[in-house]
Amino acid sequence: MGVSKGNWRQARKASWNRTDKSSEAVGLRQGFRSGLEEINARHLEAHGVEVRFETIKVPYVVPETRRTYTPDFPLPNGIIVETKGKLEPKDRAKHLFIKLQHPDLDIRFVFQRPHDKIVKGSKTTYAMWAEKYGFKWATRVIPVDWLKETGPARKPEEVLNG
Repeated sequence: MGVSKGNWRQARKASWNRTDKSSEAVGLRQGFRSGLEEINARHLEAHGVEVRFETIKVPYVVPETRRTYTPDFPLPNGIIVETKGKLEPKDRAKHLFIKLQHPDLDIRFVFQRPHDKIVKGSKTTYAMWAEKYGFKWATRVIPVDWLKETGPARKPEEVLNG
């Protein structure tokens, strides 16, 4: 019976001895994650160069990522309806970014189960989250009242196209 790659590495790391001076033991103590790193550490040692592995940190910033949002149901009156069976963390974050960047858009949610928790063990439900951040919401179907509303002063096209 074979041992999986992950288990083999764990077993190997667990078995090393701190007083062992072999290249393999030194590599494991250094935290090499690949054979190529280990080979190059040995190469440096063989050429009399001190092995310094991952000893510095280089900070960097991930540049802004532009994304687009395609609403489920943009209504003729300018209200935008998003239907959600499950409100994932990435969707919550996305809608908060959209609300911050486009406060004039009237985005509303229709939840399949508005009283489901946003994450297991949380007290917050989808409905509570929506109310906390100023989103109107409904259960299962778009309310007829939303269809009859006048809607926002500026339609989404006007808001987005300036």
